[in-house]
Amino acid sequence: METPAENQQRLVVLGGGESGVGAALLAQARGYDVFLSDKGALKEPHRAALSAAGIAYEEGGHTASRILAADEIIKSPGIPPTAPLLVAAREKGMSIDSEIGLAARYTSARIIGITGTNGKTTTTLLTYHLLREAGMRVGLAGNVGHSLAAQVLRETYEPVDFYVVELSSFQLEDTAAPLRPFAGALLNITPDHLDRYEYSFAKYAAAKLRLTDAMLSEQTLVFNLDDHGIRDHFPEALFNGTKMPFSLRRPSLTHHPCAWFEPEEVRAYFTLPGAGQEQRAVSLANSPLVGQHNVQNTLAALALAALAGATDQQLEAALATFRNADHRMQPVGEVDGVRYLNDSKATNVEAAWFALDGLPVAAETRIVWIAGGTDKGNDYTSLLPLARQKVRALVCLGADNSKLRAAFSGHVAAIVETRAMTDAVAEARRLAQPGDVVLLSPCCASFDLFQNYEDRGRQFAAAVAFAAARPAA
Repeated sequence: METPAENQQRLVVLGGGESGVGAALLAQARGYDVFLSDKGALKEPHRAALSAAGIAYEEGGHTASRILAADEIIKSPGIPPTAPLLVAAREKGMSIDSEIGLAARYTSARIIGITGTNGKTTTTLLTYHLLREAGMRVGLAGNVGHSLAAQVLRETYEPVDFYVVELSSFQLEDTAAPLRPFAGALLNITPDHLDRYEYSFAKYAAAKLRLTDAMLSEQTLVFNLDDHGIRDHFPEALFNGTKMPFSLRRPSLTHHPCAWFEPEEVRAYFTLPGAGQEQRAVSLANSPLVGQHNVQNTLAALALAALAGATDQQLEAALATFRNADHRMQPVGEVDGVRYLNDSKATNVEAAWFALDGLPVAAETRIVWIAGGTDKGNDYTSLLPLARQKVRALVCLGADNSKLRAAFSGHVAAIVETRAMTDAVAEARRLAQPGDVVLLSPCCASFDLFQNYEDRGRQFAAAVAFAAARPAA
C-alpha cells in the first residue's frame, strides 16, 4: 500500500454500495487518500471499480483503528448515527459527512432537493422528466439509487445544469454542511422510521427540515400548505429563503409566490418569485398519475421545473409522456371492467391513506382493497373513515392478518383472508363489480411472504395478467 503524501487528507467511506463507491471515486479524484470499508460483502461491479481505481477497501467487517486514523468519514445513510464506530469518531472530533454532502462540494450545477415522507420518488422522477423534456442538462440522484458523487465526477465530459436529488431523512441528517439547494421541495411529514429517532416525531421532522436550514433569499422552498406535519414543525417565520407553498385549493392572496389546483378545470396555476402576480397555468388532463396525492406531487414538480426555467407549453407536453416508477399507483390491467392498481410501495399507513383518499368513487363503484404484511406497529384509525366510505371489500394478504381484521371489522362489509398473491387477486376479482378498482396498497412491509415490495408488486401484476387471460369462474 502506498504511503499518503504529507498533508494529504485521509478519507474513509463506510458502506460500499453505489453511493459509497461513487463517493470513493470522487474523493480520490479530488486528492484524498481513500479507504472504503463495508461490514458486508461488496457486489462484484463495485469491487472491480475500486480495484481499477487503485482504491484500498475491505469487506466483511470494519478495521476500527484504520478508520479512526482518518481525517474524515463519508458514511452510508443506512448506518445509524448511534453505531459504536461513529460514536467513537465523534468523540475524536472527526468530520462525518454523507455522499450527497461530499458531492455538493465539487459541483457548480444547481441542486434541486426533494424530501418528504411519501411521494419523494414520484416527485423526483417527474421533476427530472420535466426538465429533461424542456431540453435542460439534468442529472438524477440520491435516494432513487443513483450516486450524485459518481455523476459529479463525470461533469468534465458530461456537463450538467441541474441535479434533481431525492433526499431521505437519513441522507439529510448525515450531511455535515448545509446543502443550500437552488430550490427544494418539502412534500409532507408523517410518522415513519421513528425507531431511528428515539420514537420522537419531532426529531424525525427535524431531520427532514435540515433541507431548509440554511437556504437564503435567492433559494426557494416549495412546500405543502395542506400538510399538518409541515404546518406543525416548519417554522415559516424563521425561514430565510423564499417560500412557495402549494395547495389543492387556492391559497390566500397573501401567499406569493404559490401554486394551486383547480379541480373543475383539471389545471394547475402558479405564480413565481419576482414575477409580480402573473398567473401561469398548466393542464393536468393528460397526466397519467392517479390520485389526489399525485396532484400534490405534480404541483411540487411543476413549481420546481418552472423555477428552473421550463415554460408552460413544455411542462404540459412533458406531463403527458411521464411514466412513474413501478409499484406506485401503477395501472397493471383491467379485467371484467375492473381496474387493477399496484401501489405495493405503500408500506405505511400514511401512504395507503393517500392512495385510498385519492381514488374517486361513484354511486355504484367502490374499491376492493388488498392489504397486509409485516405490521410495523400500525395504527389504522385514520383509515377507518375512508374504508367505510370507499371500500367494498378488504382482502387481507399476510402471514398474520389478525390485527388488520380486528381493525376493519364492522367498518368494511366483506373481509377475506389470503396468504398468497394469486389467491388475493382471485378473491378480489370475485368481490369486485364492473367500474370498481382493485387496489394493492398494503400498509405493511412485505417480508412475511415476499422478498421485498418490488417482488410483491411484480407478483400482483403477474396474477392480474393471469386472471385477464382466463374467464371468470
